Amino acid sequence: MNSDTNLYSKLPKVDQILANEKINELSKNSPRETVTEIIREVLSELRELISNKRVTLEELDYRIDSIIEDIEYRVKISLRPRLRKVINGTGVVVHTNLGRSLINEEIMDYVTEIGSNYNNLEFNLENGTRGSRYSHIEDIICKITGAEAALVVNNNAAAVVLVLSSIAKGKEVIVSRGELVEIGGSFRIPEVMEQSGATLVDVGTTNKTHLLDYKKFIGENTAALMKVHTSNYRILGFTESVTLEELVDLGSKSDLPVIEDLGSGVLIDLSKYGLQYEPTVQESIRAGVDVVTFSGDKLLGGPQAGIIIGNKKYIDMMKKHPLNRAFRVDKFTISALEATLRLYLSEDTAINKIPTLRMLTMSQKELASKAEKLFFEIEQKSLDGLTLRIADDYSQVGGGSMPLEQIPTKCIMLHSDEISVTLLEKGLRSYNVPIITRIFKDRLYIDLRTVEEYDFDAIAEGLKYVFDIFSKECSK
Repeated sequence: MNSDTNLYSKLPKVDQILANEKINELSKNSPRETVTEIIREVLSELRELISNKRVTLEELDYRIDSIIEDIEYRVKISLRPRLRKVINGTGVVVHTNLGRSLINEEIMDYVTEIGSNYNNLEFNLENGTRGSRYSHIEDIICKITGAEAALVVNNNAAAVVLVLSSIAKGKEVIVSRGELVEIGGSFRIPEVMEQSGATLVDVGTTNKTHLLDYKKFIGENTAALMKVHTSNYRILGFTESVTLEELVDLGSKSDLPVIEDLGSGVLIDLSKYGLQYEPTVQESIRAGVDVVTFSGDKLLGGPQAGIIIGNKKYIDMMKKHPLNRAFRVDKFTISALEATLRLYLSEDTAINKIPTLRMLTMSQKELASKAEKLFFEIEQKSLDGLTLRIADDYSQVGGGSMPLEQIPTKCIMLHSDEISVTLLEKGLRSYNVPIITRIFKDRLYIDLRTVEEYDFDAIAEGLKYVFDIFSKECSK
């Protein structure tokens, strides 16, 4: 081992590196402060290696020879946006961690036009006076759902808080104990209700609630009856619950509004397309529910939003509530939601053009065709030691919707004798366009249901990238 002094002396100065032709060019297209900061960071790491006697002369020479490429790479990474496109190979269609529902390109073109130009967000073009941002979407929501009035806020948790704050603050709301769900991220119905200022009265048991349970607890301080659709779990076996129609009838006789949190927001009966039955928003309105809330970015297939529909009397109360301003949506959400809802004017158009619905209803024939194309693209890379085949498996709906639904799908199943499945998964996740996969029984799966064909080349290149890195590591 050489002396530390000799090793330190081999390190280039910051000014020397800045004078390098490649770094000089890099500084023209990147903030010079960022480039300088990263140069100092790289040199500091090398000094630390020397100080801790963790580098030989040969290793140090290798690192110094590649220092320019290292700096270029780090600058590129540091300037890359944190929120990035990923390829979803998990087969979970409404993947909360990966952004939930996709918005189709035509709608995004419209959102870009609205966002990059002035628009009539709160301007009435007919009479030249101030307008309401909700006027752009209320009519079409009511047309599709059959509701009397509608309001949109930034997510469904906000929708529930606004509804309860407007109708039941300081009073009691009766809910079945079996419907006290957690709706994700530790947000639970009892806590949401507490934040709204309403008092929860839970009735019945986890697996059984009868109409009599609601009747027994109706009193002078009761403000509403509430039903929460358990979209993210199921209780099977010895169970009983009160139907929507029964609860609406009880509410009518007791002069109490009925609130329903539907969660997923299904606007089309998906059982016609081979999926399990999920109650639709329209059915709740037809049953006479006074206020219904649901998400915009789950099975509806639009942007994140909380949609509130129902009796105009109650919706008007919410529009005037101070929390409405805190929860209001912007031009991007309104434009994306309006454009998505317009596709629902034709069921066929909605199924074919809303990515979430298109993926959920994709045929086995189309999935098999996609699998064969991706298999061929990967095979063309001739990756030594990689075993792949087309496998049958199951996709999931995701987003807390239809938890028991297993949708038959086609996957590319991968295995390597040279690279562990965990390293293979990590390598794909580290690629320039991160590829998110799933692991099952020491095999890596890429589910074709959630992968678009225009990403096939990126997946094949990503696998090549992983194998190239592994071969370099082995050659050291």
